[in-house]
Amino acid sequence: MSNKKLFSFAGLMLLLILSHVSLLAKPANGGYYYQIKIYHFKTQSQENTLDNYLKNAYLPLLHKKGINNVGVFKPVETDTTDRRIYVFIPFKTWKSIETFNASAEEPNSFAVNSQDYTNAAYNKAPYSRVETIILTAFVTRPQPLAIKLTGERAKRVYELRSYESPTEALNYNKVRMFNSGETDLFDRLGFNPVFYGNVIAGSHMPNLMYLTTFNNKADRDKHWDAFGKDAQWKDLSGRKEFQNNVSKGDITFLYPTAYSDF
Repeated sequence: MSNKKLFSFAGLMLLLILSHVSLLAKPANGGYYYQIKIYHFKTQSQENTLDNYLKNAYLPLLHKKGINNVGVFKPVETDTTDRRIYVFIPFKTWKSIETFNASAEEPNSFAVNSQDYTNAAYNKAPYSRVETIILTAFVTRPQPLAIKLTGERAKRVYELRSYESPTEALNYNKVRMFNSGETDLFDRLGFNPVFYGNVIAGSHMPNLMYLTTFNNKADRDKHWDAFGKDAQWKDLSGRKEFQNNVSKGDITFLYPTAYSDF
């Protein structure tokens, strides 16, 4: 093969690859991008600083920029060696992610409300590390959903699930499984989902994540019991085309902070 033909072939293959990645990364039907920020910390002092920053500076800035329905959660079970605060932010466009994060990183953005965070000394950092995950909304659920809980806020259970897949192709297969009826099943059984998203940037890939909500732990267990017995789930999970598409599943039980939007 001549060099000219070789370069043409290579260029065509690169174009096809980039087009495929673009299709996977770009939400369809006006779909949202989701950002999950996880603040890892160890001490009560750090937690106090983070709560003050998020409540009095970070969320107000998001709201000012027209970004609402921001969730701030803490794990029900606390790991004393790695304590965490989860922040869920829905963005309508990729540009809005870039624009907001740029404004949030300005040195004096929060000087009035969060000096102990903004101007923290090197040996008094308000966290151990910050982890960021970016997701694209599923085609069948392109926007975050309003939850309909009636139970006491303090007893609510928010269940964050992460499903890792052995390969990108099997991750796509699992997303297709959700879009082929699994999300409909969650709706029919009243799981009160907040979002479904495929991870396009994060430390554990390929994987997808979703968040469902319940009035309390007993309500959660009742829903999952019904899910496992449902004929539609048995049919869907039994199909040959959807086998072996999850290699690891993680469940994190969360509760909303008093200043969370939901």
